[in-house]
Amino acid sequence: MSSTVRATVVQASSIFYDTPATLDKAERFLKEAAALGSQLVVFPEAFIGGYPRGYNFADRSPRGKESFRKYHASAINVPGPEVDRLASMAAKYRVYLVTGVIEREGYTLYCTVLFFDPKGNYLGKHRKLMPTYWERLVWGFGDCSTTPVYDTPYGKLGSVICWENRMPLLRTAMYGKGIEIYCAPTADSGDTWVATMRHVAIEGGCYVLSPIQFCRRKDYPPPPEYLYSPTEEDVTPDSIVWAGGSVIISPHGEILAGPNYEGEGLFTADLDVRGEIPKAKFQFDVVGHYSRADVLSLTVNNRPLLPVTFTSSPSKIKDDDETDECKYI
Repeated sequence: MSSTVRATVVQASSIFYDTPATLDKAERFLKEAAALGSQLVVFPEAFIGGYPRGYNFADRSPRGKESFRKYHASAINVPGPEVDRLASMAAKYRVYLVTGVIEREGYTLYCTVLFFDPKGNYLGKHRKLMPTYWERLVWGFGDCSTTPVYDTPYGKLGSVICWENRMPLLRTAMYGKGIEIYCAPTADSGDTWVATMRHVAIEGGCYVLSPIQFCRRKDYPPPPEYLYSPTEEDVTPDSIVWAGGSVIISPHGEILAGPNYEGEGLFTADLDVRGEIPKAKFQFDVVGHYSRADVLSLTVNNRPLLPVTFTSSPSKIKDDDETDECKYI
């Protein structure tokens, strides 16, 4: 295993309702990160497809329905052509790529993180288990069949999205999988977020990488489709509506890069997984020597939770009238 990995978090805005342009923007940032020597690049929550802050989806009027139709059209299928392009970017710039997307499965959308390796392989995904507040109007619920942790030459890599990081049992499940590079893309630019990330790093004895979008009013559609405030009388095109705050934290809770609230950019740090994580775990290993499985334990249901399950495979039934054909049930 390599002793260190250079990791970059990307702080940037999506280009709303224009997924091809957002993919182009992602490639520009990947090129910049590769020029810095980055081997792991992490993009914000919902970067491909856009985070729906300020939209009128809760309005069941024709206007609200049309806004959702456009948002649904901007989402991506997994697998699909956009996934193929992201995989080719990872290969082109020889990086592990972790990015937030809006995933479309039929007519349901999910807030999802995708993982790619430097050879251009799509590794898998994590679907957000618990959308927050009004997110539940537009995003479906994931399950623990998509909570992967991947072995890489640099350490065990996984992701927990936004306020999922406030769910102690989910964090514990990830610690139980041995996560060492903990990606936490989020939509939370609040001043308590960095404290949350520092807590996760110390609790899990892991590196935490948390990229956040930075958006100005001009990055969103015009009113009335998107409203930052009820009247927007005090809002200019350059008003900040999403302040960033991307950060990288060590297993000891030290801030290695960020937080930045100034604009779009890249924030980079060298992670010494083999050197620093053992030092952190020496005093506190929450699923090891600092656990009490005799009195406190966690059981995780990691089977897919499907609304419709068929108990048998399609079978051929002979039609009495058409013996040369068959019907399927």
